[in-house]
Amino acid sequence: MATTKYYVGDLCYVMKDVWEEVCELTFPAGISGSEVTGELQLSDGRKFIIFGTAYGDGEYRDNFGNRYGVDSGSLGVILADEIRSREAYFGGGNIVEFPVTLTDANCGYDKGQITFGHIVIDTAGDYDEEEGYEEDEEF
Repeated sequence: MATTKYYVGDLCYVMKDVWEEVCELTFPAGISGSEVTGELQLSDGRKFIIFGTAYGDGEYRDNFGNRYGVDSGSLGVILADEIRSREAYFGGGNIVEFPVTLTDANCGYDKGQITFGHIVIDTAGDYDEEEGYEEDEEF
């Protein structure tokens, strides 16, 4: 089975050369207070998927324990082969192989949980530096 490699993490680290365009797509002029998320396309044709985190910047973990440093208040994916920034820093995320192409159909945001295929990143859970994430308790 063929797989496709994606960068999963804060896209500000790997899309520095087009970050202004990413921000213009995500927060378009004239739509005050609204954030556009999901699958978006750059003027050069490259596609990416982006979602805002529940609590903004910080460090989050996925369902496999991988860490994601966030400085833009968002997490996203882009094909690893389509990263063109000479200043790309991969330390804020991970290169992950997926058995399918990622689209709006298999990615999403629900109550702070961001899903990219089989990767689920909880951005709404409580995090303690020494103990890690704690599950929200139902009362």
